[in-house]
Amino acid sequence: MLTGKQRAYLRGLANSEDTILYIGKGGITENIVTQASDALLARELIKGRVLENAPLTPREACDELAERTGAEPVQVIGSRFSIYKPKPKDPVIKLPK
Repeated sequence: MLTGKQRAYLRGLANSEDTILYIGKGGITENIVTQASDALLARELIKGRVLENAPLTPREACDELAERTGAEPVQVIGSRFSIYKPKPKDPVIKLPK
C-alpha cells in the first residue's frame, strides 16, 4: 500500500510519462492485461487512457487493471490513469519513506 507521500512522488513522475496503454470498446482483455504486465516489468510506472467508446470509467479501468496485474493505482485524471508496480529485484524507482 502506498502512502500519500509516495503516491504524490509517483504522480509527479507520471506527468512526464507517455500514455502507452489504450482501453477501447473491448474493455480490459487478456491482451491488455499482458501488455500492462510487460510494460510494468520494464518501466514500473505506466500511464493508460480510456477511450470514449470503452464500457468502463477511467476509475474502474484503473482499479481492475491494477488488481489483475498486482499493481497499485496511482491516480486517475480525466480519461487517463497511472499504475505502479516495483520490479521484484532492484526497483528503479526509489520511493520516499
